[in-house]
Amino acid sequence: MTERNIVNKFSEYIKSGEKDPDDLRLGLELEHFVVYEKDLSTVSYYGVDGVESSLEEFSKDAKNIKREDGHIIEVDKEDYYITLEPGSQLEISVEKTDSIFKIEQTYKKFLDEFLPILKKKNQALINLGYHPVTRIEEIKLIPKERYNIMYEYFNSKGKYAHNMMKGTAATQVSIDYTDETDYAKKIRVSNAISPVLYAMFENAYIFEGQPTKNHCVRALIWENCDDDRTGIVPGSLEDNFKYTDYVNYILNKPPIFTVRNGKIIKTFEKKVIEVIDEKNLTEEEIRHLMSMFFPDVRTKTYIEMRMMDSVPFEFALSSVALIKGLFYDKKNLDFLYEKVKKIDEKQVNLGKEKIIKNGLLSLYGENNMIDIAKKLLNLAQEGLNDDEKKYLVPLNNLCYNEINLYERTKKLYENTDRLNAFDWAIAKGEAI
Repeated sequence: MTERNIVNKFSEYIKSGEKDPDDLRLGLELEHFVVYEKDLSTVSYYGVDGVESSLEEFSKDAKNIKREDGHIIEVDKEDYYITLEPGSQLEISVEKTDSIFKIEQTYKKFLDEFLPILKKKNQALINLGYHPVTRIEEIKLIPKERYNIMYEYFNSKGKYAHNMMKGTAATQVSIDYTDETDYAKKIRVSNAISPVLYAMFENAYIFEGQPTKNHCVRALIWENCDDDRTGIVPGSLEDNFKYTDYVNYILNKPPIFTVRNGKIIKTFEKKVIEVIDEKNLTEEEIRHLMSMFFPDVRTKTYIEMRMMDSVPFEFALSSVALIKGLFYDKKNLDFLYEKVKKIDEKQVNLGKEKIIKNGLLSLYGENNMIDIAKKLLNLAQEGLNDDEKKYLVPLNNLCYNEINLYERTKKLYENTDRLNAFDWAIAKGEAI
């Protein structure tokens, strides 16, 4: 298999994600910290009351359970599945659907099933962008070989790489594309507005046990993680970005390790193109290799927007509604595509630098970030049907008061008991 054939095989994998215009769906992944109610400290994966024991009880009626060396690491239910990030952050991935209402109902179902298990142990789920109490050195990695390899690899990378693995939690929204032209438009627009999404969904006032001196901790951490796999994919803000352009980005970066015939093979600094066994390249390995890179906007067989902090579910629904209204309304997408044509990679990176200093009240180009956020919300409102518009209300209420969740937490933290300042971020079982 020549390099050209390898590129074609990866490109065909991306192309396989193309959907009919009437079959565009949305995906939501929402990460949580599992904490003790009394002090919000982390719950370890290990031990009698650990996250593993909770997953064991939770998985009794599961569709499928994935284990590694006997330890449970993934639970597949009928319309969602649960996985764990390196520091036991619990992630729910909702099966892709065209209905925001269905995403809402699926999450409520998850809470109804999982929260009672935690309640018996005086534990809770909390939605924040960074752990509110426990520091990185106190958080144990879960027993998953790939995470141990990544942790070792990141020893020589950015100063916040381990913070990324064990201390962060995110909200991620995925969208479909109809063809390569539609893909290029959505990639360009999503990268161009990425600093705005970082700022709108900023939700990490505490960093390593102390109020942060910066804004947008998530952006700061990703900028100091590993340049080979984070940031903006080169060329994605230029005309006619193609599947092959994303593939070439992947092929010329180190994947850390690959998975072949069910076995993990360390590769560290070798590039993907050097790692591939040309005669035995499978779709499973392609899927893995593409998952080992974490740009702000990632391609699989869908487009994944990764720049938002973990937020309480009503705001996660707002993120889904915002993305749907902007990207699945043709008029809005075309309008935004024309608007962002003057934005290049340098401007986006400068925008991220500014939000790290000033958050939502930064300038982005010649415009105030908050004004851009309001404009995006207005556009999204126009792109949604009447039943969906209500999901934007929580985010509208924040933005039109010119604050975000970071600012809300800061005010509470300064004016109330420290733990009570985060009560609003604890997942509740009642209806949303």
